[in-house]
Amino acid sequence: MKEEKSKFAEKYGPDEVPDPLIKEQILQGTQKDEVACAVAFEIADKLGVKPSEVGKTADLLEYRLVKCQLGLFGYKPGHSIVEAKLPENDKIIDAIKDGMVNDRLPCKTAWEIAARFDVHKMTISSACEALKIKIKPCQLGAF
Repeated sequence: MKEEKSKFAEKYGPDEVPDPLIKEQILQGTQKDEVACAVAFEIADKLGVKPSEVGKTADLLEYRLVKCQLGLFGYKPGHSIVEAKLPENDKIIDAIKDGMVNDRLPCKTAWEIAARFDVHKMTISSACEALKIKIKPCQLGAF
């Protein structure tokens, strides 16, 4: 049975159209109607646009965002590959708690904490899983 295609574009108004430059980059750099998180960020960097604009264009093209760099979505079969694990450095936990907004840690802040402590991004998402802290909003607009 064929899987029903998602309707990512529905979260935008009916008059919204994909940005032509971003669309061109997405079509050149992707396969199978999917855009990997890392590719979306490369496109944003190359074009000097916000990652959210690349995410929006992907949605308007009905492309699925996959392989979140925090391990939160876009992996098969279970969608998420992040596992709950506290970091050895308690200062990372303090930074996560200090970076929270409305009981959540923004994705961008998770990336900043990873860079500040020179750890993999999934170290931060693993800590958040262990601490029962949701990471939101996504820089690409996936969640």
